[in-house]
Formats: sequence, C-alpha cells, structure tokens
Amino acid sequence: MAHAYDPTNIFARILRGEIPNKTVLETPHTLAFHDIAPQAPDHILVIPKGAYATFDHFCAEASEAELVDFHRTAARICDMLGASLASGGPGYRAITNAGDHGGQEVPHYHLHILAGRPLGPMLAKA
Repeated sequence: MAHAYDPTNIFARILRGEIPNKTVLETPHTLAFHDIAPQAPDHILVIPKGAYATFDHFCAEASEAELVDFHRTAARICDMLGASLASGGPGYRAITNAGDHGGQEVPHYHLHILAGRPLGPMLAKA
C-alpha cells in the first residue's frame, strides 16, 4: 500500500510558515522545534521538510541527503539538551509513532526527543 500524505497537516502548515513554532534548529532538510504540549522538561520534535507520513515512509523514500541531515540534526538536538551520553549527559528517549496502532496524531513523520528527567518504563505492561 502506498503511503498517503495529507498536505494540510499541522506540521506541513508549520513548514509553510502558516503556523508559528519555537524553532530549536533548522537545516536544509530538517526542522526541530519545541512541542506545544511537552511530556518532559525537554520535548523537541524533529521533522523532515519533505512530505513523509511515517518512519518507514521516510526510510524507504527519502534521499541520502535527507536521511543523513535528519539523523545528524537529531544527534545535535540531544547534545544541545545536554542529554547525549557521548557528552556525559544522563540520556533521553526518542519516539516515533506510526498509524492508528502506533498512536500517531499528526500524519507527518516526526521524532520526539524527550529529556530532562527520568522517564520511567517505555510502555505499560500488558
């Protein structure tokens, strides 16, 4: 099944400048900004500028330049937050959701980077 992308989603509108955001870092292929409903003291969203709906869509169809830029930007965000283990930080959590079962709320691929406190178990035990 082909990936469907809705160009009216909130992140597409942010990328077009229709909705403001609190930008943390912007590169040629990636935008990182503060989540409007943070779930941790530091909660940054990292999104590709291309029209990708989910993680697997991005991984399968993004150019090499987009893939590298996105992941290097995410690494820079972890370092900027002081959370990167490589810089002596205490750690962070990186989350992406896809589709209904994954709890995806915005149909534009995005990575949540959460840090600033112990985050507990990843999922409630079933």
